[in-house]
Amino acid sequence: MSAADGLRISGLTLELRGQRILDGVDLVAPAGQVTGLAGESGSGKTVTGMTVLGLPPAGSVVGGSIEYGGTDLLRLSARQHNALRGDQLAMVFQDPTASLHPMISVGGQLTDHIRHHLHLNRAQARARALEVLEQVRVPEPAQALRKYPHEFSGGQLQRIAIGIAIACRPSVLVADEPTTALDVTVQAGVMRLLRDLCDDLGLAVLLITHDLAVMSSMADTIVVMRHGRVVESGSRYDVIRSPQHPYTRDLVEALPDHRPGPTRSGGQS
Repeated sequence: MSAADGLRISGLTLELRGQRILDGVDLVAPAGQVTGLAGESGSGKTVTGMTVLGLPPAGSVVGGSIEYGGTDLLRLSARQHNALRGDQLAMVFQDPTASLHPMISVGGQLTDHIRHHLHLNRAQARARALEVLEQVRVPEPAQALRKYPHEFSGGQLQRIAIGIAIACRPSVLVADEPTTALDVTVQAGVMRLLRDLCDDLGLAVLLITHDLAVMSSMADTIVVMRHGRVVESGSRYDVIRSPQHPYTRDLVEALPDHRPGPTRSGGQS
């Protein structure tokens, strides 16, 4: 498996203080597709995403494999995983204010991140930072570089956080409830941005959310978790239109309109 293939998780287990949090999780997140990981709070979906990033809970025992670029990420040292995280593996968190430093300008945070991973000089890093802010559709990017997080709206902050995540051109992007902290009016715009970045950059996006309505509008594949296990997975159309597991059926029936959104060209959403 090359980095261009995305991510493959096989038999992933995680135990913490004698309790099994993940119990044999299997999923594939191909490049150029959004793989939705759905489930209620405590289902293990966020722990799965954090383990991909090499950030499992302290003291946990992890088994199975997470294959990326022909390498099992679980066999890497902490130093090796740190080198990948933020570069080839990136994450967007639920609350952008938690991932952005309030006392450092947006430009400072972007260029520091870029220079650390891409080893560019200041001028090159600033040019890349401007390019990234344009890519994530932040208005007036040159002025935005000089501003601080408190000067932006929640939606703009999440766009900036996404920009930092993709600044070093990662292959895998884990998005953990990326719109939960946003107003309903801006959620759709952020989701469209993630979908467009996935398509344009060929990212393997692992979208973690409890909201199956989000999945039904943008995911190519949906994986449903409960109690640390995958209970159902399949194409968006199949999972929404013909759910097989009782828990998935309950989730789908709770949707206001459980018809999947329009199919994108090439059969992808």
